[in-house]
Amino acid sequence: QVQLVESGGGLVQPGGSLRLSCVCSGGTFSWYDVGWFRQTPGNKRELVVTLNRNGDSTYYVASVKGRFTISRDNAKNTAYLQMNSLEPDDTAVYYCAVDTYGLRYDSWGQGTQVTVSS
Repeated sequence: QVQLVESGGGLVQPGGSLRLSCVCSGGTFSWYDVGWFRQTPGNKRELVVTLNRNGDSTYYVASVKGRFTISRDNAKNTAYLQMNSLEPDDTAVYYCAVDTYGLRYDSWGQGTQVTVSS
């Protein structure tokens, strides 16, 4: 069974940076597309960014383009989300997920809190 563990969240001032990590175990990470999502209280989970299994195709939601960068290291079974120029609206719980069957994101981590505040 695929397990995902996120880390790297925390409290940062506006304009600051954080790098989130997502370690995958129990599966073949290099076979999976990976995505980062975020959720705030009372709202639906929002897709932020995706990266395909080959690492050559990405999607970024408009609000993070130019500020966030997704990457992966298949040798380490790890995906990363580099977040720069953080804004208060980026405050959320961030989740990583993988698509194990090529249909939908079906395995999820437990989430890591990101708070952007002065």
